[in-house]
Amino acid sequence: MPATSTRIGRRDLFSAGTAATLGLLMAQEASAGVQNPAENVADRTSTLKITGVRGFSVAGKIYIRIETNHGIIGWGETYGMPADIAISLAESMLDLLEGENPTRVEHLWQNMYRSQRDMRGGPFMTGVISAIDTALWDITGKVWGVPLHRLLGGPTRDKIRLYPSSNSYKIGPGGPKNFAGSPQMVQGYVDHIAAIRKRVGPDGAIILDTHCAFPPPLLIQLAGAIEPYSIWFIEEPAVPGNIEVFKRLKEQIRIPLGTGERDRTIWEFIPYLQERCIDILQPDIGACGGVSQMKKIATLGETYFVPLAPHCASTVLGMTASLHVMASIPMFLIHEGGTGYNPGDVVRKSWTIDDQGYASLPDGPGIGVEIDEVKLEKLHAERNRKIGWPKPKLEDGSIADY
Repeated sequence: MPATSTRIGRRDLFSAGTAATLGLLMAQEASAGVQNPAENVADRTSTLKITGVRGFSVAGKIYIRIETNHGIIGWGETYGMPADIAISLAESMLDLLEGENPTRVEHLWQNMYRSQRDMRGGPFMTGVISAIDTALWDITGKVWGVPLHRLLGGPTRDKIRLYPSSNSYKIGPGGPKNFAGSPQMVQGYVDHIAAIRKRVGPDGAIILDTHCAFPPPLLIQLAGAIEPYSIWFIEEPAVPGNIEVFKRLKEQIRIPLGTGERDRTIWEFIPYLQERCIDILQPDIGACGGVSQMKKIATLGETYFVPLAPHCASTVLGMTASLHVMASIPMFLIHEGGTGYNPGDVVRKSWTIDDQGYASLPDGPGIGVEIDEVKLEKLHAERNRKIGWPKPKLEDGSIADY
């Protein structure tokens, strides 16, 4: 008798219409599941829980460490606020995080951001959430044994261009300015930019960071004078919060405009895109809401064909997390940070820089950095608790933006 397959077709089974054949179908599908590894993958994170949050001050920056019951630790970074306040706020959030699975990153982000209605969206709250969010992604990558950019969809490029480098340079504002500039002042900027153009060559990148220190009339005046030198973009052309000023500048300046270092979350970035007044988005991973928000901001920008050129006021820790996000998005221009700021050599990074100013993709599980906690504890113990508030003024003694 010829051999026959024991596999029974669904049509045959259901046409029989008997309870016996239905049972055979269920047993057959169960057997198929045993042969399919995808149906038998256990959730490797099911027993992982957050047990602690601790903050450290590192040369004015703030590192946040998230601890778990399995000994897996995640690291994140923020900046721009008194360290003791940031650390206290971060450690108080253990009330929201303790016992939670750290790989539920989006859920925990929403819980932190929406839990306190009176602090929602504020710079201190969002900055601290940025560090915690990055640390949660770090843990998740370590749990699954893959670099962070793999969790974000995998790399879309092979290397990441940085500035400053041998062929890229950012010019600062030189302090707060009044509403109009003398011919001598304007010519001074023109000469400076001309010299930088000569140094970096015709293919080099020049960025003018006006740092919100140039009032609109002066910026319009200056932009016309420097236009022939092909500036990549003008950074922070105006103080965030008044979209009409950005629209006014965009109408009168032909050089691309970029902003975003002081903007937080998708809700503060979307007006620039809707009003079409910014050409380049510059979120900072330590301020915008962390990895989760930076990825979403990049998607918003992609919708309007606007690339990211991330601001980076972080040390190598935060910068590495930001590089992971840039490795995973389609529309990217250039990343701030140069060789990376690493006070006290606390962080060991997993990426290198070539002679053209390109960083390799970060490697290793999670963010892919190692923290020297002995050095970190020493720096934290020696921290300067004085805030050191800026005092920006014009020549007549009036307060200026910067």
